[in-house]
Amino acid sequence: MLLLRPRSGVIEPVSVEAGSYFTSAQIERARAYRRPQLVLFAASAAIETAALAWLARRPPQALRGPFRRPVAAAGAAGAVLSLGLAGAQLPLGAISHRRAKAVGLATQGWGGWALDVARARALGAVFAGAGGAGAVALIRHRPSDWWLSGSAALLGLAVAGTYLSPVVIDPIFNRFEAMAEGETRGDVLELARRAGVSVGEVYVADASRRTTAVNAYVTGLGRTKRVVLFDTLLDGDFTRDEVRLVVAHELAHVRHRDVPRSLVFMVLVAPAGLYATAQLTEALAPGERSPAVLPALALAAGAVGAVVGTIANRLSRAVERRADSFSLEQTGGVEAFIGFEKGIVLRNLADPDPPRLLHTLMSTHPTTLERIGIAKGYEAGAR
Repeated sequence: MLLLRPRSGVIEPVSVEAGSYFTSAQIERARAYRRPQLVLFAASAAIETAALAWLARRPPQALRGPFRRPVAAAGAAGAVLSLGLAGAQLPLGAISHRRAKAVGLATQGWGGWALDVARARALGAVFAGAGGAGAVALIRHRPSDWWLSGSAALLGLAVAGTYLSPVVIDPIFNRFEAMAEGETRGDVLELARRAGVSVGEVYVADASRRTTAVNAYVTGLGRTKRVVLFDTLLDGDFTRDEVRLVVAHELAHVRHRDVPRSLVFMVLVAPAGLYATAQLTEALAPGERSPAVLPALALAAGAVGAVVGTIANRLSRAVERRADSFSLEQTGGVEAFIGFEKGIVLRNLADPDPPRLLHTLMSTHPTTLERIGIAKGYEAGAR
């Protein structure tokens, strides 16, 4: 994080109060929705952790074998384990979806939701099966240093996944259309020229069939690099200046090569992360080389991933602050920036000022108040 953090181009935020931009009723409504959703998330994580801990301590005979083909058995076990954990968490996911529908955030009916869940679980089972087979193969052939080969494999998969995801994975869940000629596309191209970046293609995702929430992101590498805007951003509720700010923010990620830099972060942390995972797995399942090692491995990977994720989130927040600063410098739209931040809090039912510990552990973006503070800081400097 220290190596990759932005060293310039970040505007220092001014301290602002939530009450200056949101009413008490607006803040309370967001918290009344978000806090139970967080409880559901924590309960889901607790179910997964408890199930993996129980299986790691008492692996069923079906995982112990003996197997004529242990690697193939590990692939099957990984897929079944993924599906089993997903099934245990499904009721909480249904409650979460029902709550989102009740407040108007989710637009998808139960049939569409179930289809999306089935697609996601099937995809997860495929990845878990392949991961389980690969992990057991490495552990059996290189029991003392499998994490070294695993790091190389993980990095290769990360690069391949980043390149292929926009054209292979994402279309499973959404339809993407190249942005039609018009005012918004013209603004995108004009801002890209001003920023000195090659934007690749700009796509619009049909997010409205699932949610009323607003988002935009940059994804892909090389020929698959693209900026994606949710169609909810373009539905008329936001002004042209507000949309331009969002586009400028995403172009900042292109200009600063934030997607490739995220892969560099993985290069730096993967070996140590997998070494720690290997040590914890061995402590949980000493000497285990069969598919029975998979619950312990998954539990260890989750624990290490939580630590690495907290560090990655801190880096992400710094990168997002730089992108916010860049968007203001490119457009000068202070009022539009603040208006958009207020708008998406109300639209997405987001907490503008979440608890500090929760924000530190889980948030990839600055708080809404911090982002408004960046706009006020820019305004003060510009004057």
